[in-house]
Amino acid sequence: MPFAGLRVLSLESRRARDVESLILRQGGVPFVAPSVKERAVDDHSIAVRFVEQLEAGAFEMVVCMTGVGLAFLRDAVKAEMPVERLADALRRATVVARGPKPIAVLRSLQVPVGVAIPEPNTWKEVVAGVKARAERRIAILEYGRPNPELTAALESLGRTVTTVSLYRWELPEDIEPLRKAARGLTRGEFDLILFTSSVQFDHLLEVARSLGIESEVLQALAERVTIASIGPVTTAALASKGLTPQIVPKSANLGALVMAAAGRG
Repeated sequence: MPFAGLRVLSLESRRARDVESLILRQGGVPFVAPSVKERAVDDHSIAVRFVEQLEAGAFEMVVCMTGVGLAFLRDAVKAEMPVERLADALRRATVVARGPKPIAVLRSLQVPVGVAIPEPNTWKEVVAGVKARAERRIAILEYGRPNPELTAALESLGRTVTTVSLYRWELPEDIEPLRKAARGLTRGEFDLILFTSSVQFDHLLEVARSLGIESEVLQALAERVTIASIGPVTTAALASKGLTPQIVPKSANLGALVMAAAGRG
């Protein structure tokens, strides 16, 4: 089998069971430590105000950064008004979808996609995708944390940008698996680690720092553990700590990451 018994650490949260099954299927020994909780904001008035602004023509373009954010918007709206009102409001603007996940939510709402952002789906591809467009007033449905680079780049093109924050990335309520992962790295308990987002890396280091072992974790990642990661944003986060992933699949999805890593094993 491709992994041939390698001990594989994943920090996946939403798809924890999927990645565990994929690793097992490829002959690996998985340890999955969920590292990210997606928490919706409690204030539904943000979603209601956004719909009202769309209806008033405040935005010519809406950039959907994630399917999760769009789903949180839909669910918040459902609590206050018919969801068809959100769909009608979105149809008034050009909708930009960063990757396939927001496209799936938009299809469920029967909202057409005006611009589909291709892989690797970073903020730079978003800017390139809208640069030649005529729309000037843009709303960004953010992912789990602000992206000032995206906002600044669009404003430099003469756009007026409004950010809409509907959820945030936090540490999971139970961080004991993440603590075990950090300690396990320092003890040589893993052969390979999978990163599917930069926030996973950030949260691993945050927990390691709280344990007083951040430098030991970084040393293990640099010297003893093979790193597999998805996308240039994750690669940049790793590089900021002097780390270079040995495995980067061409396609930025979880299945491709596991298969690419298994090929190395």
